[in-house]
Amino acid sequence: MLDLAHLRAFARIADLGSISGAARSLGMPKSSVSRSLSRLEGAVGTALIERSTRHLRLTDAGLLLQRHAARILADVTEAENAVGGLIGKPTGTLRVSVPFTFAAGPLASMLPSFLARYSEVRVVLSIDNRQIDLLADEADIAIRIGPLPDSQLISRRLTTFALWPCASPDYLAGTPPIEVPGDLLAHRLIAHADRRQRWAFRTPGREVHNFEFDPGAVVPEPDVLRTMLLDHVGIGLLPDFHAAKDVAAGRLVRVLSAQDCGSVEAHALYPSHRSLSAKVRVFIDAIVVHLRGGT
Repeated sequence: MLDLAHLRAFARIADLGSISGAARSLGMPKSSVSRSLSRLEGAVGTALIERSTRHLRLTDAGLLLQRHAARILADVTEAENAVGGLIGKPTGTLRVSVPFTFAAGPLASMLPSFLARYSEVRVVLSIDNRQIDLLADEADIAIRIGPLPDSQLISRRLTTFALWPCASPDYLAGTPPIEVPGDLLAHRLIAHADRRQRWAFRTPGREVHNFEFDPGAVVPEPDVLRTMLLDHVGIGLLPDFHAAKDVAAGRLVRVLSAQDCGSVEAHALYPSHRSLSAKVRVFIDAIVVHLRGGT
């Protein structure tokens, strides 16, 4: 069992590179700080710091422990603040894993007001769309769009995005007209996965029309798909937030716009032990408010 007092002493030594400096920073005798370090090394069963007459250097074990110690101590501080009634004052580093399309879209427009409001929160984004181990990757939150895998993580639905089949006006001008969903089969259809696809269309008050096809190209990243559609390659599904500006500007056309072509949900995922974290709570709340049209 690691003693938090010893861990704090080690973290300060590692940050400052000096036992004397750590002692001054902690307001403790140098001998007490040295004793804490020795006891911590005894607890983990290996040396954490290599000592010389001029400087200290972390061992491989010390480097590993330094990384985890920073997170452990931050979690302890946050828990103390929550229990002490200070949960309204989020602080510290918040690491967020997010797909590029969402980061460049809704998140980029939300972050300025969030950072202005919560000046003591330091947001670090990791642009990624793969399924990650939040603990191993040291992320506090993962934002994902689409179906969720089974996991022990807590999920909160942020919003639902409509999917729009889109193409450029130049592409549509030189291809067969599209009046019903079945007409799409005469076109190059671009999908997000390399397997037989099923798109479903629903006209309000009518039955769903499903049709299957083998994609003419596979592009998993929506931002790459958008670029290809703007270059007149074919027809593909884009989330409404990613296509709306291009459709409004006439750069893309929403095909079969009178029909619903399904939707995709966006979720925030986080480990259960982060559920009381002030910075996690206010960040997710801010995203939800922003996606609903708030500030």
